Amino acid sequence: MNRHGYMKISQKALALLAVLFGAMTIFAGFRVLAGANPGYVVFLPLLIYNTVMGFVYVGVGAISWRNLDLGKKGAFAIFMLNFIVLAAIYIAYTPGGEVAIDSLRAMTLRTVVWLAIFSGLWWLSCRKIDTTHHA
Repeated sequence: MNRHGYMKISQKALALLAVLFGAMTIFAGFRVLAGANPGYVVFLPLLIYNTVMGFVYVGVGAISWRNLDLGKKGAFAIFMLNFIVLAAIYIAYTPGGEVAIDSLRAMTLRTVVWLAIFSGLWWLSCRKIDTTHHA
């Protein structure tokens, strides 16, 4: 397989990761909204944010499947939004308060996953530019 083929497979893999992560986020959010006990104090605004963002994750994953540049921009926007929310809940965190340490950990995971997806799409877009200049 040539370099272009590997790049397309990598793009599809990142898009699939985004869609699957979004679907898992939606599922987990709706379970808790429906009354399932996650085992820690739920901060409702964060739960709603994450559940809504699950749909955004799926949408950006679908966009990334077809359009590398738009997917990269969407992944960056998600990463930044998640980073801002992570910073806000970190500031609001106090042991035994409204924001559980589990919420900080989960938001950190979401932020890191989207940094990885953005970084991968960014790297692929840089490689795409290199291949067009050397073709």
